[in-house]
Amino acid sequence: MKKQLLFSCILLGLAGASQAAPISLEYQGFYQRLKQVNKGNYQLVELAFSVSKANGCKVNSGTITTEKDSFPLTITKDQRLFLPYDGQLKSDRALINLDVEGNAETCAIAMQVRAKNTKQSYSQAELVQIADEMNALLSQMQGFPMRLFASDIAGLNLEFGTEATVTIDGKVIPVDGTYRVESSQLHKLTSLTTSIAPKVISPWTSK
Repeated sequence: MKKQLLFSCILLGLAGASQAAPISLEYQGFYQRLKQVNKGNYQLVELAFSVSKANGCKVNSGTITTEKDSFPLTITKDQRLFLPYDGQLKSDRALINLDVEGNAETCAIAMQVRAKNTKQSYSQAELVQIADEMNALLSQMQGFPMRLFASDIAGLNLEFGTEATVTIDGKVIPVDGTYRVESSQLHKLTSLTTSIAPKVISPWTSK
Protein backbone atom coordinates (compact mmCIF):
# COMPACT_ATOMS: atom_id res chain seq x y z
CA MET A 1 0.00 0.00 0.00
CA LYS A 2 1.44 3.37 -0.96
CA LYS A 3 1.92 6.01 1.68
CA GLN A 4 0.37 8.61 -0.60
CA LEU A 5 -3.06 7.45 0.50
CA LEU A 6 -2.44 9.30 3.74
CA PHE A 7 -2.13 12.71 2.15
CA SER A 8 -4.80 12.57 -0.50
CA CYS A 9 -7.25 10.33 1.26
CA ILE A 10 -10.92 9.92 0.65
CA LEU A 11 -12.87 11.08 3.68
CA LEU A 12 -16.29 9.92 2.61
CA GLY A 13 -18.48 9.12 -0.34
CA LEU A 14 -21.37 11.42 -1.10
CA ALA A 15 -24.67 9.62 -1.37
CA GLY A 16 -27.39 11.24 -3.44
CA ALA A 17 -29.37 11.30 -6.63
CA SER A 18 -27.86 11.01 -10.12
CA GLN A 19 -28.99 14.53 -11.04
CA ALA A 20 -27.88 17.85 -9.56
CA ALA A 21 -29.05 17.91 -5.96
CA PRO A 22 -27.98 19.34 -2.60
CA ILE A 23 -25.93 17.05 -0.36
CA SER A 24 -25.40 17.85 3.32
CA LEU A 25 -22.34 16.93 5.39
CA GLU A 26 -21.72 17.63 9.06
CA TYR A 27 -19.30 20.52 9.61
CA GLN A 28 -18.06 18.90 12.83
CA GLY A 29 -15.92 16.34 10.98
CA PHE A 30 -14.10 19.07 9.08
CA TYR A 31 -13.75 21.16 12.23
CA GLN A 32 -11.89 18.41 14.06
CA ARG A 33 -9.23 18.27 11.33
CA LEU A 34 -8.98 22.06 11.13
CA LYS A 35 -8.57 22.18 14.90
CA GLN A 36 -5.45 20.01 14.68
CA VAL A 37 -3.94 22.41 12.14
CA ASN A 38 -4.89 25.48 14.16
CA LYS A 39 -3.36 24.07 17.36
CA GLY A 40 -0.04 23.59 15.60
CA ASN A 41 0.18 27.22 14.42
CA TYR A 42 1.82 26.16 11.15
CA GLN A 43 3.20 29.08 9.19
CA LEU A 44 3.74 27.53 5.75
CA VAL A 45 1.43 24.52 5.45
CA GLU A 46 -2.29 23.90 5.62
CA LEU A 47 -4.96 21.24 5.19
CA ALA A 48 -7.03 21.47 2.01
CA PHE A 49 -10.39 19.85 1.30
CA SER A 50 -11.66 19.32 -2.22
CA VAL A 51 -14.30 17.41 -4.15
CA SER A 52 -12.70 15.09 -6.68
CA LYS A 53 -13.61 15.66 -10.32
CA ALA A 54 -13.27 11.94 -10.98
CA ASN A 55 -16.28 10.21 -12.55
CA GLY A 56 -17.61 13.54 -13.81
CA CYS A 57 -18.43 14.88 -10.35
CA LYS A 58 -19.02 18.64 -10.55
CA VAL A 59 -19.90 21.02 -7.72
CA ASN A 60 -22.12 23.87 -8.86
CA SER A 61 -22.31 25.75 -5.55
CA GLY A 62 -22.24 25.34 -1.79
CA THR A 63 -23.39 26.85 1.50
CA ILE A 64 -22.80 26.48 5.23
CA THR A 65 -26.06 26.46 7.18
CA THR A 66 -27.28 26.37 10.75
CA GLU A 67 -30.84 26.43 12.02
CA LYS A 68 -30.82 30.24 11.85
CA ASP A 69 -28.23 31.29 9.27
CA SER A 70 -26.85 30.48 5.84
CA PHE A 71 -23.45 31.50 4.43
CA PRO A 72 -22.04 31.07 0.90
CA LEU A 73 -19.19 28.57 0.56
CA THR A 74 -16.13 29.52 -1.47
CA ILE A 75 -15.32 26.84 -4.07
CA THR A 76 -12.53 27.18 -6.63
CA LYS A 77 -12.58 25.93 -10.23
CA ASP A 78 -10.48 23.00 -8.98
CA GLN A 79 -13.34 22.26 -6.56
CA ARG A 80 -11.39 23.11 -3.45
CA LEU A 81 -13.63 23.95 -0.49
CA PHE A 82 -12.56 26.86 1.71
CA LEU A 83 -14.01 26.09 5.12
CA PRO A 84 -13.80 28.42 8.12
CA TYR A 85 -12.40 27.29 11.46
CA ASP A 86 -15.28 28.33 13.70
CA GLY A 87 -16.19 26.83 17.05
CA GLN A 88 -19.62 28.47 16.94
CA LEU A 89 -20.48 26.68 13.71
CA LYS A 90 -19.50 23.42 15.40
CA SER A 91 -21.68 24.23 18.43
CA ASP A 92 -24.57 25.14 16.13
CA ARG A 93 -24.22 21.80 14.32
CA ALA A 94 -23.66 23.47 10.98
CA LEU A 95 -23.99 21.59 7.71
CA ILE A 96 -21.90 21.81 4.55
CA ASN A 97 -24.35 21.76 1.63
CA LEU A 98 -23.08 21.00 -1.87
CA ASP A 99 -25.05 21.20 -5.08
CA VAL A 100 -23.46 18.35 -7.06
CA GLU A 101 -23.96 17.65 -10.75
CA GLY A 102 -23.58 14.08 -11.92
CA ASN A 103 -23.83 10.82 -10.02
CA ALA A 104 -23.34 11.94 -6.42
CA GLU A 105 -22.71 8.37 -5.29
CA THR A 106 -19.37 8.43 -7.11
CA CYS A 107 -18.28 11.78 -5.65
CA ALA A 108 -15.87 11.97 -2.75
CA ILE A 109 -14.13 14.59 -0.63
CA ALA A 110 -10.35 14.44 -0.45
CA MET A 111 -8.01 15.86 2.20
CA GLN A 112 -4.47 16.98 1.41
CA VAL A 113 -1.61 18.58 3.33
CA ARG A 114 0.02 21.25 1.16
CA ALA A 115 1.98 24.50 1.24
CA LYS A 116 -0.24 27.53 1.97
CA ASN A 117 1.12 29.58 -0.90
CA THR A 118 3.47 28.92 -3.79
CA LYS A 119 5.96 31.18 -5.53
CA GLN A 120 8.74 30.98 -8.10
CA SER A 121 11.75 31.25 -5.80
CA TYR A 122 12.64 29.38 -2.59
CA SER A 123 15.64 29.34 -0.32
CA GLN A 124 16.81 26.12 1.26
CA ALA A 125 15.50 27.27 4.65
CA GLU A 126 11.98 27.81 3.28
CA LEU A 127 11.81 24.39 1.61
CA VAL A 128 13.16 22.64 4.70
CA GLN A 129 10.60 24.47 6.87
CA ILE A 130 7.77 23.39 4.56
CA ALA A 131 8.92 19.75 4.78
CA ASP A 132 9.39 19.94 8.56
CA GLU A 133 5.93 21.44 9.08
CA MET A 134 4.35 18.77 6.87
CA ASN A 135 6.03 16.05 8.92
CA ALA A 136 4.89 17.69 12.16
CA LEU A 137 1.28 18.10 11.01
CA LEU A 138 1.05 14.56 9.65
CA SER A 139 2.54 13.22 12.88
CA GLN A 140 -0.05 15.19 14.85
CA MET A 141 -2.82 13.67 12.73
CA GLN A 142 -1.72 10.09 13.35
CA GLY A 143 -4.47 7.65 14.22
CA PHE A 144 -6.48 5.00 12.40
CA PRO A 145 -5.99 4.57 9.49
CA MET A 146 -3.12 7.05 9.45
CA ARG A 147 -1.05 5.13 11.99
CA LEU A 148 -0.02 2.90 9.08
CA PHE A 149 1.98 5.78 7.59
CA ALA A 150 4.02 7.12 10.47
CA SER A 151 7.38 7.57 8.73
CA ASP A 152 8.61 10.97 7.54
CA ILE A 153 7.87 12.10 4.01
CA ALA A 154 10.43 11.34 1.29
CA GLY A 155 10.47 14.91 0.02
CA LEU A 156 8.28 17.48 -1.75
CA ASN A 157 6.14 17.31 -4.89
CA LEU A 158 6.12 20.51 -6.93
CA GLU A 159 2.96 20.14 -9.01
CA PHE A 160 2.75 22.40 -12.08
CA GLY A 161 0.13 20.61 -14.14
CA THR A 162 1.99 21.63 -17.30
CA GLU A 163 5.50 21.85 -18.71
CA ALA A 164 7.88 24.02 -16.69
CA THR A 165 11.51 24.30 -15.66
CA VAL A 166 13.08 24.00 -12.22
CA THR A 167 16.46 25.60 -11.59
CA ILE A 168 18.47 24.29 -8.63
CA ASP A 169 21.70 26.13 -7.89
CA GLY A 170 22.02 27.16 -11.54
CA LYS A 171 21.11 23.79 -13.08
CA VAL A 172 18.00 24.00 -15.29
CA ILE A 173 15.75 20.93 -15.23
CA PRO A 174 12.83 20.46 -17.68
CA VAL A 175 9.66 19.30 -15.93
CA ASP A 176 6.58 17.62 -17.38
CA GLY A 177 3.88 18.26 -14.80
CA THR A 178 5.51 17.39 -11.46
CA TYR A 179 9.01 17.64 -10.01
CA ARG A 180 10.05 15.77 -6.88
CA VAL A 181 12.71 17.01 -4.50
CA GLU A 182 14.10 14.34 -2.17
CA SER A 183 14.57 15.16 1.51
CA SER A 184 18.33 14.61 1.21
CA GLN A 185 18.45 17.04 -1.72
CA LEU A 186 16.61 19.69 0.29
CA HIS A 187 19.49 19.84 2.76
CA LYS A 188 22.13 20.17 0.02
CA LEU A 189 20.71 22.80 -2.33
CA THR A 190 21.08 26.55 -1.83
CA SER A 191 18.18 27.89 -3.88
CA LEU A 192 15.37 26.68 -6.13
CA THR A 193 13.53 28.73 -8.75
CA THR A 194 10.83 27.79 -11.26
CA SER A 195 9.62 29.21 -14.56
CA ILE A 196 6.09 29.36 -13.16
CA ALA A 197 4.86 29.04 -9.60
CA PRO A 198 3.77 25.48 -8.73
CA LYS A 199 0.03 25.02 -8.47
CA VAL A 200 0.55 22.84 -5.38
CA ILE A 201 3.47 21.82 -3.17
CA SER A 202 2.57 18.58 -1.42
CA PRO A 203 4.35 15.78 0.48
CA TRP A 204 6.20 13.18 -1.57
CA THR A 205 5.40 10.02 0.28
CA SER A 206 7.25 7.19 -1.46
CA LYS A 207 10.49 6.85 -3.41
